[in-house]
Amino acid sequence: TKCDNKTKFTNSNIIYDYFVNIFRDKKQEYFYCIYVDTKSNYIDKKCLFIGTINSSLVHPREIFKEAYLLSANSIICVHNHPSGDSNPSKEDILLTKKIKEIGILHGIKILDHVIIGNSNYFSFYDNNML
Repeated sequence: TKCDNKTKFTNSNIIYDYFVNIFRDKKQEYFYCIYVDTKSNYIDKKCLFIGTINSSLVHPREIFKEAYLLSANSIICVHNHPSGDSNPSKEDILLTKKIKEIGILHGIKILDHVIIGNSNYFSFYDNNML
């Protein structure tokens, strides 16, 4: 699916629909960030990390570096769980909390973190965890 600056990622269902095919049949974790402007218009997406079958080493520095370079107002994090279970791991929860705190310090909002499994997803925003 192609994005342009008219694409709006305004809810987790739109994010899921966009990424479900990107993650289909992936055997490793892929961690993407979508960067958006003040009106939630798409600026760019970046695959920042590729992990092993059950883990990914995600560093907040890379997430925010791209946000600065793109002059993004907000970030949406998206990654897959090759196991098919979209429930967040303890690491996912800690990472999201850390990214949110760093975002607050830098004035860059984390709109959501969506984890995609087999035909299901988990949204931190929808579950009041952001």
